Amino acid sequence: MSQESRSQSSAVDVSIPSVARMYDYYLGGKDNYAVDREACEELSKVVPSTQVLAINNRRFLQRVVRWLAREHGIRQFIDHGSGLPTQDNVHQVAQQVDPDSRVVYVDNDPIVLAHGRALLEENAHTAVIQADMRDTDGIFGSPEVERLIDFDRPVAALFVSVLHCIPDADDPAGLIKRVADRLVPGSFLVVCQLVSEDAATRDFVTEFMRVSTHGQWGRVRQAHELAGFLEGLEVQEPGLVEVSTWMPDADLGPKQLTQEWIEFGGVARKP
Repeated sequence: MSQESRSQSSAVDVSIPSVARMYDYYLGGKDNYAVDREACEELSKVVPSTQVLAINNRRFLQRVVRWLAREHGIRQFIDHGSGLPTQDNVHQVAQQVDPDSRVVYVDNDPIVLAHGRALLEENAHTAVIQADMRDTDGIFGSPEVERLIDFDRPVAALFVSVLHCIPDADDPAGLIKRVADRLVPGSFLVVCQLVSEDAATRDFVTEFMRVSTHGQWGRVRQAHELAGFLEGLEVQEPGLVEVSTWMPDADLGPKQLTQEWIEFGGVARKP
């Protein structure tokens, strides 16, 4: 992403729904606008499980970070397409395990930058940068990443509920490979995205979100496509699954009453 592109995207456009703000609304947050809420309401008419899906996805993120920190000693996280701060963010979960854990949040939505910096201004081990998650060179070369992340040690790169925002033309599989290639063995990649085995659902949601967000969207995919993004990596147990079933803490989470689409993913290790 060029400096010119960054400056052009620095203002919050409240006339176009934002994926980050729509997600915030589904999670019960307050950092969203009428245009985001209207888009959510229209989307939920066709895919009514979307709010429960968003809640379960957030809980998956928290479980994954805790597992990586506790079980694998990961102390460095780069959260691509992090979205707006909410409760139990990556740095809060990781720093409960080790206060020295380092976290960099990456998002291209200017409202994420504003809210994230306000939240993190007193946390020396955490930063938020505004960047396109496809700009691997720019992200890894940013001053905040260079300050916080030691690439001679394992890193967890998170792509949680964001790969569906990347069009096929921008090669999401290539993005995962570029990031993995920069990480040392023993690093992890966490991936999940919206999938559906129903062609009508995939087509409707993809077109609805593409039009609503003025092209800031990729595609709802099928489960086998996500598996193809992880070639050369070791997918960890329990494999790629509907995320509410990935090492659940208890059987207390909200249940999707319909299965027209799901959040599907898991964790892979670089050998």
